[in-house]
Amino acid sequence: MKIVVAPDSFKGYMTSIEASEAIRKGLLEVDQKLDIVTVPMADGGEGTVEALTAILDGEIKTEEVMDPIGRKVQAAFGWVETTKTAVIETAGASGLPLLKDRELDPYRASTYGTGQLVSRALDLGAENVILGLGGSATVDAGTGFFEALGIRYLDEKGKEIQAAGGILGKIKSIHTSGLDSRLADVTFTIASDVTNPLLGREGAVSVFGPQKGVTEDEMPFFESGMEHYAETVATHTGNDHRLAEGSGAAGGFGFSLLSYLNPKFESGFTLISDFSRLESHIKHADFVITGEGKVDAQSLYGKVPVGIARIANTYKVPTIAFAGKIEGDLQAAAGQGLSSVLPIVDEPMILLDAMDKGQELLQKAAVRFMTIVQVCNGKKEESSNE
Repeated sequence: MKIVVAPDSFKGYMTSIEASEAIRKGLLEVDQKLDIVTVPMADGGEGTVEALTAILDGEIKTEEVMDPIGRKVQAAFGWVETTKTAVIETAGASGLPLLKDRELDPYRASTYGTGQLVSRALDLGAENVILGLGGSATVDAGTGFFEALGIRYLDEKGKEIQAAGGILGKIKSIHTSGLDSRLADVTFTIASDVTNPLLGREGAVSVFGPQKGVTEDEMPFFESGMEHYAETVATHTGNDHRLAEGSGAAGGFGFSLLSYLNPKFESGFTLISDFSRLESHIKHADFVITGEGKVDAQSLYGKVPVGIARIANTYKVPTIAFAGKIEGDLQAAAGQGLSSVLPIVDEPMILLDAMDKGQELLQKAAVRFMTIVQVCNGKKEESSNE
């Protein structure tokens, strides 16, 4: 029996690699003869570096950079020496996982640390950069990222101002002469499943601002600042990307990337699926097992488990998802090819305990699932022999 194990990270407490290994161990505990293929997954957010670096047979490096609010933090990025490829995720240096809820500060949060990671990759001789945009804690439109790479922002008095979400409306002029010249020789691939434009009701501030700390009362201020910044950039570059798909990703980061680097945008899920040859593994499988920290109605709109289920459904391969938490009505999941969503907890427990025991719980859940499969297969064999 062939089983493809392809979970997303269980955000905050288990990487996709750790989740894959826990499931694999649980399955083999029941049947040592199983043919198991593990494919750690991600979608451009948290976990992208670990998953994609493993798939590309690279190594994880760490660098001391600034977190979203200017504190020093160790951030990981992937490096593939053979292809001179760096794998970087915004979540690693400028992401929500680095901040507690009370620390969210859209006024001063910046993507500077992510720019520092790219600078380090350039030092290593990077020719390709894969940059995941998911999970950012910023609405600075990527100004911090480009500040770290040499761009300068001046106010109406000609004074240099430090990039952050709260200063976009104060930028009078942009100086790009100091932008790192090495960037011109680098191919940027942006891993993001966000297609929102920069401005408006579907834009960076309106849709994603609240998760980064923007209150309802503050919406007009940040929207106005974003609009002013977009106009300033368009005037400076001669190109206007504010309506482009993905320009609103990561608090407007997508807009600045399009404006200065001419990158290629790809679905984070599709990018990792293609690199890992996920579909070729799935089409010959008997089962696919995926999972993530929480599966809810939102999971039906492009999250990893449903993306995997849709591929498997094409080949009539059942897909099972494990989840730390199941929320809402998931009846529509079956129509997407997700055969069943199973919780990993096996008794009442508080969230912190569940997170602490995540790998153990996931392994046990895999044991329970595989035991049921074996029992059902046994009954089928008995029935066929009668």
